[in-house]
Amino acid sequence: MARRSASADGPYRVSKGRPEPFGTTADERGVNFSLFSRYATTVELLLYRAADAAEPFQIIPLDPAEHRSFFLWHVFVEGLKTGTFYTWRVHGPDDTPATGRRFVPHKELVSPAAIAVTDTLWDRERARDPTDESRTSMRAVVADASFDWEGDTRLGGSLEGAVIYEVHVGALTRHPSAGVRAPGTFSGLIEKIPYLQELGITHVELLPVMAFDEQDAPPKTLAGGLRNFWGYSTHSFYSPHPRYCVTPELGTHPAEFKTLVRELHKAGIGVILDVVFNHTAEGGADGPTINFKGLANEIFYHLDATDRSRYRDYTGCGNTVNCNHPLVTWFIVRCLE
Repeated sequence: MARRSASADGPYRVSKGRPEPFGTTADERGVNFSLFSRYATTVELLLYRAADAAEPFQIIPLDPAEHRSFFLWHVFVEGLKTGTFYTWRVHGPDDTPATGRRFVPHKELVSPAAIAVTDTLWDRERARDPTDESRTSMRAVVADASFDWEGDTRLGGSLEGAVIYEVHVGALTRHPSAGVRAPGTFSGLIEKIPYLQELGITHVELLPVMAFDEQDAPPKTLAGGLRNFWGYSTHSFYSPHPRYCVTPELGTHPAEFKTLVRELHKAGIGVILDVVFNHTAEGGADGPTINFKGLANEIFYHLDATDRSRYRDYTGCGNTVNCNHPLVTWFIVRCLE
């Protein structure tokens, strides 16, 4: 049965929704949301009209009796359109030393399954403070996943004899001498395909293009106006990096990246991705809460068996992803597919 949200400003009716598929699924009737959190007690979905909106226009509380199936929380928002921004607030126990559960109910979380995210208001320092309640989190976008591949398929064959050109999407075209319309973007790289063909390469290997935290850098580096450049600080594995998109505020990330892959394939150039699944941008105990920490900290990360507030750090980056867990394995394999 459809019902209205408890929010006074909420114009959209909601119904039970379905647990699968994970993430958001949009159709002509509205949008289905699904989120994993085994030990959550209460979940809220916050909807925003823009990447920089100061307040959500609707807050939708999920009733565990209606909107939960096993460990998945879900809701269908009737009539909602793509281009809507959203976050989650997840309530649950914070008994980190004993269990590793680290719920921070006033922190807004970005969905791990988001295929488009924005860092317009993101503030890493505020996200590190467990008492801070400002609306400066990453935000996901309900994006249109459809795309016209124009018959394109993955280029097959062996890599024997391949000529592989390593490319940093943000760097290759950022200098004015590149002569592209949108420097430092997927679109800018498309404009340089003729140049790549002249080089005689067979494949490009893209340095990390999954959404990463540009604020994950030493304080002195940030104070000097610099940012995390190379991209080895992933937070949203299913979303292209927003700064590599021409219109990230419109949630066009999937289409912009897919267009790059399609056009490279048309030119006979294969695409190899450099991916980072061994750690995340959330870092260790003093790192920010972005998504996994506030949803399934004890599942997604390797924690010390004697004190589960401590993160095992085999990566040198603050945490190590617990790829041994079947849920995490599923998450990574689905992402690769």
